[in-house]
Amino acid sequence: QVQLVESGGGSVQAGGSLRLSCAASGYTYRDYYMGWFRQAPGKEREGVALIVPRSGFTYYPDSVKGRFTISRDSADNSLYLQMNSLKPEDTAMYYCAAANHGISNLRRGRPDEYTYWGLGTQVTVSS
Repeated sequence: QVQLVESGGGSVQAGGSLRLSCAASGYTYRDYYMGWFRQAPGKEREGVALIVPRSGFTYYPDSVKGRFTISRDSADNSLYLQMNSLKPEDTAMYYCAAANHGISNLRRGRPDEYTYWGLGTQVTVSS
C-alpha cells in the first residue's frame, strides 16, 4: 500500500523560503514521475516540480523555474521541494503525487495521470 505524507508547509513573507518533505512508503517505482502539485482556492491543481527517480530528470513549469528545486533521497524514499524567492501567488495547498505508469511529456502536468496522492500541506506567502 502506497502512502505519501507531506510536511513542511507554513506561512512566510514574500522573498522567503520553505522546504517541503514527502515521506513515500510502499512506492517502489523508479521510472515514473513523482512530484509536487499545488492548488489555490478557485484554481485548478497544477504540477510545479516533477522528477523521474532513476534518471533524475526534472521538470518545472516557467512559473517556478529557477525558484523551486525538487530532490529525492533514495535511501529513505523521501521527496523534497525547496522553494525560494516565494511570491504571494505561490500560496496554495501543496500535494505530493506519484504515478504508476509512464506519462508523456505532454501529459506529465495533468493531475489525473497520477495515482497516489498525499493529503497536502498549506503554504501561505504574505506580501
